[in-house]
Amino acid sequence: MPGVRLVQKVSSTRAFARAAPHLVPALDRAVHRLTRGKVLLSAQMLPGVVLIARGARSGLERRTPLACMPEGGAPGAAGSGWILVGSNFGRAGHPAWTANLLAHPDAVVNWKGEDIPVTARLLTGEERDAVWKAVLAFWPPYATYQARVDREIRLFRIVRRPVSDGPEEG
Repeated sequence: MPGVRLVQKVSSTRAFARAAPHLVPALDRAVHRLTRGKVLLSAQMLPGVVLIARGARSGLERRTPLACMPEGGAPGAAGSGWILVGSNFGRAGHPAWTANLLAHPDAVVNWKGEDIPVTARLLTGEERDAVWKAVLAFWPPYATYQARVDREIRLFRIVRRPVSDGPEEG
């Protein structure tokens, strides 16, 4: 589709990398709140979730709108999940949410208005390499982001956490 290619081209620019981290999450949070979790603006082009994770240092709840790559069937169903890409729009440092997941892998994602308890796992080695190829096929601008930075972009697989009978830890 021509519109998708245009968005991919724009999202690969350095100007987008400078502006997007300030604009996109703020707009996503506002629209997500106003629609009671039903809409993420950025998800009109790429699937998206709102990650709800505890801060690595503060322990406070953090809500971060993120693009994602669904995998394994209907997202949120048993045996399915999402890939989260710590691209930080091609900026030098890892995004804060990746440190949060490393410190506290049990989190929640809001997917189309539904809160789903998940567990995150950092992908490494051959598993990461295989998923990275799929991510590049899914959204080619990630290759531009990776070429721009010296760090390896973190990839996380998040899957539904089994429901327990007891209260959730927090």
